Amino acid sequence: MGNQKEEFMCQALRKKEKKKKTSVVFGFSSLERYVTNELETEIIIIIGNVKFYLHKFPLLSKSGFLQKHIATSKNEEEKKNQIDEIDISEIPGGSVAFEICVKFCYGITVTLNAYNVVAVRCAAEFLEMNETFEKSNLVYKIDVFLNSSIFRSWKDSIIVLQTTKDLLSDDSEELVKRCLGSIASTASIDTSKVKWSYTYNRKKKLEKVRKPEDGVPKDWWVEDLCELHIDLYKQAIKAIKNRGKVPSNVIGEALHAYAIRIIAGFSKESMQLIDRSLINTIIELLPDEKGNISSSFLTKLHRASIFLGCEETVKEKLKKRVSEQLEETTVNDILMYDLDMVQSLVKEFMNRDPKTHSKVSVAKLIDGYLAEKSRDPNLPLQNFLSLAETLSSFPRHSHDVLYRAIDMFLKEHSGISKSEKKRVCGLMDCRKLSAEACEHAVQNERLPMRVIVQVLFFEQIRANGSSTGYSTPELTTTTLNTEDDEWDHEKEF
Repeated sequence: MGNQKEEFMCQALRKKEKKKKTSVVFGFSSLERYVTNELETEIIIIIGNVKFYLHKFPLLSKSGFLQKHIATSKNEEEKKNQIDEIDISEIPGGSVAFEICVKFCYGITVTLNAYNVVAVRCAAEFLEMNETFEKSNLVYKIDVFLNSSIFRSWKDSIIVLQTTKDLLSDDSEELVKRCLGSIASTASIDTSKVKWSYTYNRKKKLEKVRKPEDGVPKDWWVEDLCELHIDLYKQAIKAIKNRGKVPSNVIGEALHAYAIRIIAGFSKESMQLIDRSLINTIIELLPDEKGNISSSFLTKLHRASIFLGCEETVKEKLKKRVSEQLEETTVNDILMYDLDMVQSLVKEFMNRDPKTHSKVSVAKLIDGYLAEKSRDPNLPLQNFLSLAETLSSFPRHSHDVLYRAIDMFLKEHSGISKSEKKRVCGLMDCRKLSAEACEHAVQNERLPMRVIVQVLFFEQIRANGSSTGYSTPELTTTTLNTEDDEWDHEKEF
């Protein structure tokens, strides 16, 4: 394989004395590259395991670096016998980028695009292919291309930024800054001025299908940035935030979309494949203001921080933020927590001296959580009671969901004593059961007889109040599925 040749087939070179350009045809093989011409090879340039067999004049007239590093012949005899050899394996972009620079030196048309322009720009800068040696040299032409085309294109700017991650040079750092400036400026533009294509596949629950007349959504740019490596994504989000024109809730939605993309569904399997630094970076970028991050996203991040063993300060910060929005949280959001963690969240929530309506929401949330967790026959009685009793003072419009939790616990823990049953059933107020819940309860053999009698008593009061035209204000009537003992846990009461 080492003897295979990849030829640059050159029909003619620009000759010193004539300074004449002619067309060149290239052919390709493997590890060695030649320019086929009547002139003998004068220079061998080594990049990694690839050798380029080239000529001095086309290169030295455009590259200050090669001009300084390639020896010149002192006389004709030396010129015939000497072949300069130089190893520049450290060149940014490697042999692929250097090949494009070589083609430019030989007067061959080169094709630049968003995928190769950064590597070629860095290679050209390394070779000092600037205006000092020739007007309209490669660095100049690339800069014109970047400014007139790449940085005016939303998606090309993102592609270019992504390609910089494998290049380590001062020049690539400057290009990163320019890309970030372009991306931040475009993401911050008034949505009425967005005329270019963008990716928008996300569908929000209960949101009507977007129509053309609805205009461009404020988070139109979010999905396109999800393709970036985490380090570049961090810089892009910071650049956008520093502009100060994108609302914090949109930044929050962007971080959520990125996290979902790289940690598929926040499942344990997907979290096992990531590094904790990734989660730490996302947490670092979160807007500080309450309400700009969805409760669902906060709980996912919190669970991930626990699973990945993040620092205690990180976990505590997230726990506090989850508790601040606990009234907005759903049962599914907290279902992966154990009872100790949920109780800790509730206590954190109570420390804020929440308003009544928030307490009502949290009571309903925890009742629903207990109804789900009660399906576990290994759930300790004390854990169930401890969490439920933590919210004993919380107001509830209805005790239907709490009753469902109690019923499920009794079903899965049939071996508990009568006194324990009494304590469990004492968590609910029979006066706050709906008519449908009462109907279910009076036929429920799992309940102690005393509880059934209480239900019948208050149901009779309800019936008497209805027949006389009076109602009992504290009793809430709602619809409940009672086809079997396992109530529909997806229905809200």
